Amino acid sequence: MILALAIAVPGVAALAQPQPPLSAPAQDPRRLTLQQALRLAEDAEPTLRRKRAELLAAEGARAEASALLFNNPQASVETTRRQVPQSGLPTERRREWGAGLSQTLEIAGQQGHRRRAAQSVLEAGQAEVADVRRRVLTDTAVQFYRLVYQQRRLRIDEQAVALLDTASSAVQKRKAAGEDTRLDANVAAVEAERARNQAAVTREQLADLQADLAAKLQLPPPAIIVAEEPSERAPLRVSQDELSGAAANAPRLRAVATREEAAAARLKLEQASTYPDVTVGVQVGREGAPDARERLTTFSVSIPLPLFKRNDAGIGQARSELEQARIEHQSAMNEQRSQVYSLWTKLQSLSARVERLRTTVLPALQNNEALSAKSQKAGQISVLDLMVVNRQSLDARRDLLEAELDYQLTRLALEAAIGQPIGGIAP
Repeated sequence: MILALAIAVPGVAALAQPQPPLSAPAQDPRRLTLQQALRLAEDAEPTLRRKRAELLAAEGARAEASALLFNNPQASVETTRRQVPQSGLPTERRREWGAGLSQTLEIAGQQGHRRRAAQSVLEAGQAEVADVRRRVLTDTAVQFYRLVYQQRRLRIDEQAVALLDTASSAVQKRKAAGEDTRLDANVAAVEAERARNQAAVTREQLADLQADLAAKLQLPPPAIIVAEEPSERAPLRVSQDELSGAAANAPRLRAVATREEAAAARLKLEQASTYPDVTVGVQVGREGAPDARERLTTFSVSIPLPLFKRNDAGIGQARSELEQARIEHQSAMNEQRSQVYSLWTKLQSLSARVERLRTTVLPALQNNEALSAKSQKAGQISVLDLMVVNRQSLDARRDLLEAELDYQLTRLALEAAIGQPIGGIAP
């Protein structure tokens, strides 16, 4: 059955009305969209840049392994100055020379194993780069959404300050007129001050999130970031049966899988190295007396006898690396499956929880606000009772914001785990 997780970035009903602007800092703020933040992070992240630089070594190894022959040919030149004693004659001096070319050939398929190992290492490196890039994008998106929801939280807190200040002023006037007690006035003043303190704490946390995101994007200080509200995202539609297949395509699993393939190719290479390499050569030269010069052409074939050195150390090391790669691959697969299932289950619960808050709790609280305001005007309840109702409504809106943020962060983690685009940017 297809699961439609269709809550994108649901807005709070009360926040749909015109809101007062965020408290403006002294510096001019820099407004960023999610896509802009992701691209800045991708360009600025030093870990990603270092990982891409590491690919140069793997590309060089592949280019070397792709050569026609692994061993270079050897050229040799020799000259001989010979002195030949002659009976009753002066010593005869002869100059002789020779030139040769030899080539060592691998006869057990080592070249193919070497090329497969180098290609697998390169593909593993590329998958690791993709994995690091995906983590960078996910972490940036997480920080961006935290900033977005902290901005929304500040709006609610500023509304609470304005609301409770108004209520406190009303109670103070009623106290002065003798209609309310000093206790009522003190309670109202404390509630207003608590709301003001909460807004100050939220504003401080917002400043910390702005600084963290600016540092991640490597923006010069003092950069104040205001996150643009992201547009509503398309529903994430995936079935439970599709989760495992989607998770298998994650860059991290591709990386460990190709590492295992590279280790298997290296083992075959080490095993093939037990077969001796054959060296063939040809040599030409001139020898003999000047009046009877001889032209020599020599063909040679040499092969080492594998009597003592059988590459046991290299094969053992390659077997160990292959076994470790298999263990890492299996462990990564199990961990990925468990993580994806856990995120999928949590996302279902959060989707239902957010929907309940939006469709059941908030409308009831908004209705309570309207009824309590009418009751207060009619003198049926006090201003303090009205403050309690309004505070309950504000707390419910904060609960909804927290649930929505948890939903978005869980969705981002699931998208990263199953290879979905992060913030509209393809993996």
